[in-house]
Amino acid sequence: MDHLCYKSNPIHISREKTTQCGRSEFHRHDAYEIQYTVSGNLYSSIEDKTYQTVGGVLLLINRNDKHRSMNANGSEYEKVTLLFQKEVLRSLLQENEDFDPLSCFRSGSSAIKLGGREQDFIEELFRKMIAEHQKNLPGSHYYRKIMLAELLLFIKRKLDSSQRYDLIESNLAHKAISQAVNFINQNFYQRLTLDDVSKKFFLSASYLSRTFKPATGYTFIEYINTIRVKEARSLLSNSELSISEIADRVGYANLTHFGRVFKSITGFSPMKYRQKNRLFLKDGLFP
Repeated sequence: MDHLCYKSNPIHISREKTTQCGRSEFHRHDAYEIQYTVSGNLYSSIEDKTYQTVGGVLLLINRNDKHRSMNANGSEYEKVTLLFQKEVLRSLLQENEDFDPLSCFRSGSSAIKLGGREQDFIEELFRKMIAEHQKNLPGSHYYRKIMLAELLLFIKRKLDSSQRYDLIESNLAHKAISQAVNFINQNFYQRLTLDDVSKKFFLSASYLSRTFKPATGYTFIEYINTIRVKEARSLLSNSELSISEIADRVGYANLTHFGRVFKSITGFSPMKYRQKNRLFLKDGLFP
């Protein structure tokens, strides 16, 4: 993406999906940047810090911080990139004494891991921002400013209530964890156990269990369920498959268990989720 585009458009948002292997060059700009990993596995470096950004991670990149993203193993990933200038929020900075919309950037660049319902909220907000960006209807710029303020307030509250995402270490053990994550991403629909995956990558089950959450933000089981539910959400919204067929396709042999896991992550039963998202699509709220 051309990082100069925000010069003529003070709020710029894009969504990209690719399997391209490689890395971007280090670069910097005078806009604030928020990256959201929808799916996949990226290494994101900001100045002297490196994060492993898996699905559901928000990355906050401060103005003029040198940064790049790397996808060295060629796995498919999808991310949203939002760039905005400080001037966009000038009125908010002047009018609000109890909320600084840029406070989430005050302590530097950082990353945040979101839960299932938080991911739904953020992804819906980004979808609406992209729709407004593409359609450019009367009032679109003002509406995007409102949604940007909503996003920044959400991030501020999230940072106040939780720990920040862990940095990663570049070593052989972490490389094995990364390979295990990529294996799960590509084989989530199969029966996967901690023992089987650890043996495949020559790790002890206890080591994989202990290090998996610091590396991804999830326990081993939570990660598998999150990947499966993310795929199920897509199928519920975009296919005519029955719920039992979807459960089987994403790796759940038991329909009741699938429904329980799905609701624990999204807050909705699979049927309610399908109805809700089809209503949004019908009303044109999503691009």
